[in-house]
Amino acid sequence: MENLKNIQPVDDFNWEAYEQGETYGDVSKDDLVKTYDETLNTVKDKEVVMGTVTAMNKREVVVNIGFKSDGIVPMSEFRYNPELKIGDEVEVYIESQEDKKGQLILSHKKARATRSWDRVNEALEKDEIIKGFIKCRTKGGMIVDVFGIEAFLPGSQIDVKPIRDYDVFVGKTMEFKIVKINQEFKNVVVSHKALIEAELEQQKKDIISKLEKGQVLEGTVKNITSYGVFIDLGGVDGLIHITDLSWGRVSHPEEIVQLDQKINVVILDFDDEKKRIALGLKQLTPHPWDALDAELKVGDKVKGKVVVMADYGAFIEIAPGVEGLIHVSEMSWTQHLRSAQDFMKVGDEIEAVILTLDRDERKMSLGIKQLKPDPWEDIESRFPVGSKHTAKVRNFTNFGVFVEIEEGVDGLIHISDLSWTKKIKHPSEFTQIGADIEVQVLEIDKENRRLSLGHKQLEENPWDVFETIFTVGSIHEGTIIEVLDKGAVISLPYGVEGFATPKHLVKEDGSQAVVDEKMDFKVIEFNKEAKRIILSHSRIHEDEQKSKKDVSGEKKGKRSKKDDESPMMTGSVEKTTLGDIEELAALKEKLSGGKE
Repeated sequence: MENLKNIQPVDDFNWEAYEQGETYGDVSKDDLVKTYDETLNTVKDKEVVMGTVTAMNKREVVVNIGFKSDGIVPMSEFRYNPELKIGDEVEVYIESQEDKKGQLILSHKKARATRSWDRVNEALEKDEIIKGFIKCRTKGGMIVDVFGIEAFLPGSQIDVKPIRDYDVFVGKTMEFKIVKINQEFKNVVVSHKALIEAELEQQKKDIISKLEKGQVLEGTVKNITSYGVFIDLGGVDGLIHITDLSWGRVSHPEEIVQLDQKINVVILDFDDEKKRIALGLKQLTPHPWDALDAELKVGDKVKGKVVVMADYGAFIEIAPGVEGLIHVSEMSWTQHLRSAQDFMKVGDEIEAVILTLDRDERKMSLGIKQLKPDPWEDIESRFPVGSKHTAKVRNFTNFGVFVEIEEGVDGLIHISDLSWTKKIKHPSEFTQIGADIEVQVLEIDKENRRLSLGHKQLEENPWDVFETIFTVGSIHEGTIIEVLDKGAVISLPYGVEGFATPKHLVKEDGSQAVVDEKMDFKVIEFNKEAKRIILSHSRIHEDEQKSKKDVSGEKKGKRSKKDDESPMMTGSVEKTTLGDIEELAALKEKLSGGKE
């Protein structure tokens, strides 16, 4: 109540004016309205004005545009400028002077967009460095917010080195230069690379001016291709060819280096303008041949990995950059032509023996057959003359069969040593390649590493028995199996064959014998060494007629089929039949596989 007592009425209050509804004192109502209108006219809707940041948090920025008017702008509209702080002047667009809450609505984004086209043209004209916010990825590059305009940043213009992960740039604010504007379509292209190129160009000139062959520099692996590696030497690129990465064989450069790896390289060569720079990595280490064990010599065993295969041999890496060739002839003691792929493949770990070693030429030849004993060293004791073995048929010739008894031990069976009885024109009639065949060693040729072998020698020579059966003058039943100009081939018992000339093929009625005809034949010649039996059918009836003239009666008839005074033809034995003689029965048993 005490305060109320102290309140005093205004001495000069115009009660008359109050009664008339005028309460403005000395200032007229019109003046007040005019002043108020002037104040409002300075803040209009849809206008761009400058304001000052008075407060900010993670979500909003408070901007004062004068006349005690504050408005709210979303913080997201300032993503392009992460350095925004209180007191900064910013341009804003007045959306509305009041919303439902009586709040002044401002937009920084629209303010930028309203003036953006003028700003980008001005920045291009003045070669100005501007800031932009990378919004997202797009095909071939990125979308950048520049003055509220969506500009295109090509992938090649982000940096001087190739970009492998574009996503790491999304959400970043970076400096750019405007490099191109399409006025018709209002497209803007920006570049970050252009900012650093000028500086790099100067660095590049400094580096190039100092380049010398043999110089060692540090570089960064910029790109890896199948044929080599590109190295960034600080604005200048050089290439390490795949052959200069390592002294050893390299399938792909990724085996040696990785992207962004820092390595030392040596300058091998460059062109006159120093645009093409050849670099080396392996040259920084001694050549492996120079570091090869000085004690290593011919005859030593070494281990290595098969790195390259060819039909003629295999290259073995016994140390990185140190290779030896195993020729296919040094892979096996066998003399049969084979491919190296039959013995090994790329990646195999093998042991070999050094055959030749030339350190000056950096060449080495190796062998693996030397790890096994030479089968011809003790050939006489392992395959003596007369010994019997099972061999594999390897090849044919017109004169015989080449066989292999074991790896590296070859032999020849002459065609005449295949069979005692059959007349073989070509070995393919008797056996086939790849088949097993029983052999007997007939002769050893150690110098030429060849054995003379026989197959028929495994059986007893039937001609020893034939000599007692097919005696001259004896008569046997035979079949004509082939007729030739000079005569006919006759098949006799026990698989043996004889021959008769045309005049000995005349029958008693004067006709000529034909193929497949079966009849009796008389032996008129037997040659054991030549394995030849000469026969005659006509001699039988010729001798009978002659005998009838010389001898008459029963006595003549008993000797009608006898030509010579052979003891074998006396008595009732007139011609040979199976089982008639014990000796024939024994022969039949021996030749059970023969042809009857």
